[in-house]
Amino acid sequence: MNLTPRQLDVIVAIRNYRHLHGYSPTMQELADQLGTSKVTIFEHVGALEKKRVIRRDKHKARSLEIVGEGRLPDEERATKLPLLGNIAAGSPIEAVENREELDLETMFHSKAGVYVLKVRGDSMIDDHLMDGDYVVIERRESARNGEQVVALLDTGEATLKRFYREGSKIRLQPANATMQPRIVDADRLKVQGVVIGVLRSYQA
Repeated sequence: MNLTPRQLDVIVAIRNYRHLHGYSPTMQELADQLGTSKVTIFEHVGALEKKRVIRRDKHKARSLEIVGEGRLPDEERATKLPLLGNIAAGSPIEAVENREELDLETMFHSKAGVYVLKVRGDSMIDDHLMDGDYVVIERRESARNGEQVVALLDTGEATLKRFYREGSKIRLQPANATMQPRIVDADRLKVQGVVIGVLRSYQA
């Protein structure tokens, strides 16, 4: 299937949003997530509808659904990569090729389910979570103090921060010395998942 990189971004955003929330995003939420205008999202969605990749009910705000040939290329590829051995990050070691396979599905397997989100912004850079990284999230509704969580506020905003419960409040702590923590009432926030891994590509 011939999809543009931006069309793939739209499909991934829809899929991740549905995994996270259990329902589809609105056009405005898609636009906010992808940092573009609502008009541009309508154009991409229209093109994807013509390609029979997604479908929607034009009379409903949350009806976007990935269908048929909308199965993404990364879903059709094997999730295994060749693991050839070890590399020293301290003292040098002998370079010996040892052919194994690293199965990403097994590595991040969880009964609670896992999904991936793309990091936007630099609020977690001191935790080495950079803009453009992909974080692997374990779906959970609770977290321990200090864990990196996906938190959903009652305003509809989702954010990635460190979680700290302080009495009846929750402190969402950025890992960036230039940013201030956000403190909210515990009943205004829902934990959607906890970070269990990070994937980074150095390809342009």
